[in-house]
Amino acid sequence: MGELDPSLNIFPENIAHIHLMGICGTGVGALAGMLQSAGYRVTGSDQHVYPPMSDFLADTGIEVFAGYSATNLEPRPDLVIVGNVITRQNSEAQALAEMAIPYVSMPQALAHFFITNHSSIVVAGTHGKTTTSSILATLLDKAGLEPGFMIGGLVNAFGRNFNIGHGRHFVVEGDEYDTAFFDKGPKFLHYRPAIAIITSIEFDHADIYDDLEAVKKSFRRLVQIMPPGGCLVVHYDDPVVREIAGEANCQVIGYGQEVGCDWQLSEVRVGTRATSFQVQKNGDFYGEFENTLPGVHNALNSLAVIAVLDRLGLAAETIRLGLSSFPGVKRRQEIRGVEGGVTVIDDFAHHPTAVRETLAALREAYRDRRLIAIFEPRTNSSRRRIFQDAYPECFNDADLVLVKEPEPLFNIASTERFSSSELVGALVDKKINSNYFSTTDQIISFLLANTSDGDVVAVLSNGGFDNIHSRLLAGLRQK
Repeated sequence: MGELDPSLNIFPENIAHIHLMGICGTGVGALAGMLQSAGYRVTGSDQHVYPPMSDFLADTGIEVFAGYSATNLEPRPDLVIVGNVITRQNSEAQALAEMAIPYVSMPQALAHFFITNHSSIVVAGTHGKTTTSSILATLLDKAGLEPGFMIGGLVNAFGRNFNIGHGRHFVVEGDEYDTAFFDKGPKFLHYRPAIAIITSIEFDHADIYDDLEAVKKSFRRLVQIMPPGGCLVVHYDDPVVREIAGEANCQVIGYGQEVGCDWQLSEVRVGTRATSFQVQKNGDFYGEFENTLPGVHNALNSLAVIAVLDRLGLAAETIRLGLSSFPGVKRRQEIRGVEGGVTVIDDFAHHPTAVRETLAALREAYRDRRLIAIFEPRTNSSRRRIFQDAYPECFNDADLVLVKEPEPLFNIASTERFSSSELVGALVDKKINSNYFSTTDQIISFLLANTSDGDVVAVLSNGGFDNIHSRLLAGLRQK
């Protein structure tokens, strides 16, 4: 089996043609679009070439090869970017090693081509990265600062998840997931932060981290690479974040709801279409703000952005106006439609904390309506038993819970796999009306027979969930 030559993990001097392996991933696809816009010839390959990413790449004129093969590297590219979905056993990775072509990871490429010569603002944490970085990029743009960005979700203000930008700042969602098969360190170590936000630190990504201590070690490395003149903006209500931020050699700004935070949130009022709150800076009243996302957790995400923008010199009124008109992020409490009086909401929540906070926010927003939660355990962590005992405590705000049986992880023992039926049994014991289903079709049929005017259906999954949102809305329309 061929091994990549570490000496070829470089950027050659003359680059015209760049090939991306795993191009249909959210981050790699965005990077491909940025490189195409920057004038490079871009090609790519992936095993899963389907909409919406396939449509996006086709619209840009990027040639995408379905499947992995040595022939995808002909004609020979000047540089290959290897997505973290690629394994060392991949046939195209084997060909890359044999052909001795220079190669880099996606985070390396993003830093080299687009973060260099910019002031990097990295948004990291177990929860809230996409929403927080989207708010930050949108408000910087509204202030006329033309930021570049790469974010893990589609930012409604731009209609995409990336922007090259012409201003000083580059906003990047800093993922703690590993970089590539040849670099098992977290992605965010490549992003050269001048400012970093840490929203939360919990155990997640059980496929690459053994326990919380391993996750903390990665975040410690992020704190260690902060320059002395840099700034950490951290959620001080989270004791793990507070612990790790205490090791920083740069300025640390704490935000949260607890007394003593540099930036303190208070008087939070959650409505159907907006959340209002007050902000104190160093104990003094700073302003009253409103965002378009329900929930205390989204008010905290907004507070982190306010702290960063204030440090960058933006006036409170400029921040307030930008935040009040923030148009949201795809798949973050996104209302997909209303049919027959039934509101269908799509959310990316999958970690127990995210599920709990999302449902709490929706309960506050829709106080007098029946809230139906549909949960798909799909991540490498949620399909393991590690959160089996945690999930039953996360659905207290739902009136009805429907759980899909997950696709099993065949590389782990059956005794270590998550059980939807066990979750439903625990919820029933707590007097929460619940059912589990083998297929998405069964869930849709159940909903069409058991929903009525005024119901709110929240679909919680980090995947496409067999297009359940559109199919349910279409069925409700016919009903």
